[in-house]
Amino acid sequence: MSEQQPDPVADAPQGGVTRRRLLQAAGIGAGAAAVAPVLGAGAASPAVAAVAPVAPVAPVADGPSGGPGVDVGSRLTTNQGLRIADDQNSLHAGSRGPTLLEDFALREKIMHFDHERIPERVVHARGAGAHGVFRLTRSLERFTRAKLLTDTSATTEVFVRFSTVNGSRGSADTARDARGFATKFYTSEGVWDLVGNNIPVFFIQDAIKFPDLVHAFKPEPMLELPQASTAHNNFWDYISLTPESMHMIMWVMSDRGIPRSVRMMEGFGVHTFRLVNAAGNSTYVKFHWKPTLGVHSLVWDEAQKLGGVDPDFHRRDLARAINDKQYPQFDFGVQLLAERDVAKVGFDILDATKLWPEEVVPVVRVGQMTLNRNPYNYFAETEQVAFHLGHVVPGIDFTDDPLLQGRLFSYLDTQLNRFGSANFHQLPINQSHAAVNNYQQDSAMRYANHPGNVNYEPNSLGGDATEAPASKGGYVSYPEIVSGPKARARSATFSDHFTQATLFFRSLTGPEQQHVIDALRFELGKVSAPAVKHRMLALLANVDGRLVHEVAVGLGLPTPGGKVATGVKPSPALSEDRTPKSPHTRRVAILTADGAHGADITDMQQQLKKDGVGSDVIAPHEGTIATTAGKLAVNYSILTTRSVQYDALYVPGGAAAVTTLKANGDAVHFIEETFKHYKSIAATGAAQDLVRTAVGVTNVLTQPGVITGSTAKTVAAAFLTAITTDRHWNRTETDRVSA
Repeated sequence: MSEQQPDPVADAPQGGVTRRRLLQAAGIGAGAAAVAPVLGAGAASPAVAAVAPVAPVAPVADGPSGGPGVDVGSRLTTNQGLRIADDQNSLHAGSRGPTLLEDFALREKIMHFDHERIPERVVHARGAGAHGVFRLTRSLERFTRAKLLTDTSATTEVFVRFSTVNGSRGSADTARDARGFATKFYTSEGVWDLVGNNIPVFFIQDAIKFPDLVHAFKPEPMLELPQASTAHNNFWDYISLTPESMHMIMWVMSDRGIPRSVRMMEGFGVHTFRLVNAAGNSTYVKFHWKPTLGVHSLVWDEAQKLGGVDPDFHRRDLARAINDKQYPQFDFGVQLLAERDVAKVGFDILDATKLWPEEVVPVVRVGQMTLNRNPYNYFAETEQVAFHLGHVVPGIDFTDDPLLQGRLFSYLDTQLNRFGSANFHQLPINQSHAAVNNYQQDSAMRYANHPGNVNYEPNSLGGDATEAPASKGGYVSYPEIVSGPKARARSATFSDHFTQATLFFRSLTGPEQQHVIDALRFELGKVSAPAVKHRMLALLANVDGRLVHEVAVGLGLPTPGGKVATGVKPSPALSEDRTPKSPHTRRVAILTADGAHGADITDMQQQLKKDGVGSDVIAPHEGTIATTAGKLAVNYSILTTRSVQYDALYVPGGAAAVTTLKANGDAVHFIEETFKHYKSIAATGAAQDLVRTAVGVTNVLTQPGVITGSTAKTVAAAFLTAITTDRHWNRTETDRVSA
């Protein structure tokens, strides 16, 4: 077998883009092949548009334009290209003698291993990423000159990184937290980074408070406890002294803080930005991502258990969906507000603790993003991607939001700390897909400098980089008129900290409100400082009377009085229960054993697959089970999986199988836990008695979301309808279930 030879045209432009930029795609074929058996095969959803991934690019030879080769040829080599004859043993003086200092191969390998880590992000350390494409469906040419927002014929490549905020890189995906939702658009005019969260507001109004906020929610410094959790004294002490955080607290304590999947959460730009059109006119804008699958969440007990059972739950879920061609899709929306209409919204649009109610300023959907390719290497792409709010394109500009202004300073600083060099933009994942031409040079890990003898501007000796006016695509800042004396002061228009907290809480459904109450009881129940609890109750008293009373009862403390805003009209758009619902991409556990009705299992699998629902056969042992229709492959044993990893449960009939499962405590727990978490359950034949025995509540077989019948064919349609509903909050007696 011949070795792969260097590509003689590796440096040639491809569609106007050099191979060096495309190096980030190298190795994708091998990566996809490696990830497939780990994630398992699944059904492609017929409801998700099949958008083909960007074609993989073969690895290239090393060179100044091609980038470093890492997978060329079939022989193991050193980093200098020297073939290695023995990679199992160090060089010794005799087989039992000392290791020799001259062993350059050992030295190189150990040296590189010792320096593999770079500083993790201070916040958003835990993340998962994906490549995709963005397509504009409605031009915003009236409002902006940005080509990606005006040209409906263009396709823009993107890379998205989802993340938790609080925990370290090794923490669990399902901790209660805000989620980062950062998108890098590789546009024809340069990189645009939309760096947001899954919550439209933030804790603070001014960036100068950010270090203290992060110190407070991170683990307490003496013992570095607890990890990825705000349920401790320091955080709630800070919040109790920071009333501006109350709106954000409502969101984080709601179901939004524990999403079912990153594919099922909204994204927000958080800040107010400007769009500027070709005539130089400005319009205020808020950016939104709306998942086509709707917004869905875990329940708290489920989220905690997943942190132990499968701490990579969200990362695995995203990768599996893409691997199964169930490509996550998000509609891109904008809220547009003319400068003359700013006074009509009733609050300061520069306050990052405020949202624009969609009933007041509608979200207009103008595009769609499809995530269709997993990273070929986590470190090279998801870890090394560098976002910065200052990465903008012509037609997108900033406002005087004091939190936004501080982030514009901070993001470059944090990249310098992480990479130890100003050249992080030359890493393949960060490279612009538009032409780059300037005289910046040198510093650590510089891939390439501007050729020639001229390295300054202006020049008259042959330099080819010249300024571009706005008519030629040059970026021109919006000429906002600013004035005023220098002062460390907060605008009086930023002083209302409770009205929108009330708005959010009262816009939720009854079950959603109860989840906020329960979350606050849990978090504040971990606080050992009585004064902090009392101050928090005093703040909650200004949000909602029922809210503060039920939290106070849970803490065993008196309910304080407060001043709650009157005339607050609910915003239905704030309730995730009112977002789209679909069975597509959901996962069903089929719990069974030897002696099951095989036809019921295969019939259910086929029906689920038609509707884009994945399923796994779970049994007391791995391998195969003997059914009435022959042998059937088992995906997982009960020992290696739990109900919290699935959206619904089907238990097929078969007297022998039911007898086996009744005697298996883990199987019984699987069923009762599914019921307790308000998920759909289908049972056929003799399995109905198993469900009745396992759950042990009154009339369990007629409870909402529990579907029963003689065969899989008789219950499949109703089961899919129940899965579409997601959680059956009107189910009763769940508190009696011990799971």
